[in-house]
Amino acid sequence: MKIEARQVEAFLKKPDPRIRGVVVYGNDDGLVAERAVALAKTVCEDLKDPFRVVDIAGDALKQDPARLADEFGAMSMMGGRRVIRVRPAGEESAAALENLVAASAGDALIIVEAGNLTPRSNLRTLAETEATLAALPCYMDNDAALEGLVESAARAQGMTVEPDALEWIVERLGGDRGQTRGEIDKLLLYKGTDSGRTISLEDAMAVLGDTASIGIDDVIAATFDGDLVGLDRALDRVFAEGGNPIQLVRSLQRHADQLHLVSGHAAKGGNLEGAMFKARGLPRGGPVRQRFERHVRAWPLTRLSSALTAILEAEIECKRTGLPDEAIARRLCLRLSQAARSAKARR
Repeated sequence: MKIEARQVEAFLKKPDPRIRGVVVYGNDDGLVAERAVALAKTVCEDLKDPFRVVDIAGDALKQDPARLADEFGAMSMMGGRRVIRVRPAGEESAAALENLVAASAGDALIIVEAGNLTPRSNLRTLAETEATLAALPCYMDNDAALEGLVESAARAQGMTVEPDALEWIVERLGGDRGQTRGEIDKLLLYKGTDSGRTISLEDAMAVLGDTASIGIDDVIAATFDGDLVGLDRALDRVFAEGGNPIQLVRSLQRHADQLHLVSGHAAKGGNLEGAMFKARGLPRGGPVRQRFERHVRAWPLTRLSSALTAILEAEIECKRTGLPDEAIARRLCLRLSQAARSAKARR
């Protein structure tokens, strides 16, 4: 059984009792771990309980494919339902999972933590098609999911997030759920030390700015400002901290899209303020707003159209050519920054 996105939260709170095993997989290791823990705790809150929680390495199942079925039917010496965690797991666990399906009796919950499984994966196919198994995909969060994650975490602490702050935070959060949770928790802990219940842009910059002052935001600023020295430093920082090249390319695209939208409004006869008022989701004030206005004035529609084409080509290269994603992203930023620098020289 494949768990659809709309079913995930309910499934994590109360897994279907008919499910014997869940394969948790995807390219977001943090989210895989988070969801595996949530599932395990529906069976046993204390995951260090040696009588009710068993850890098995996926490689061990290759030598002993009957073990999962045996663990499924075994009883805890101290009573209570058991949870069996298989991690890390890969295709070597498929035969053991087949034996689990064929097992005659048992009530343990088997949780298999795998990496990014392709649609042709035997392990994934088995989990998606067998009625007593479930496949739970975990992919890197998109902007909408990140916004929801930030807002729900803030609400749980009785706080709200200003729109400017939310946009700024989302731009800095990576796709990995584990890293994202850590950054959000750090921000909420900081805000919990004062009496305010609204997280402002200043709050976000004070907490996350230390680790991201030379991050994606600075890459965007240096790229569209034509600051080659600052760009090189910002790119080094982003990738040294494990930044995702495709996420960076998409951040550049989002910024260029917003600039193109506002420039289009302004080109129809309106002024800049009026054009920015019509466009939704733009920063309302502060340094992010100032930077945006600077870029609108520096990048006319024709140059923005060329930039968007270059960004699209770079994303396609990342997905299809097999070339290093980081090299593609760096080349794109350098190309755009040189275009901005040349335009400055001509003015």
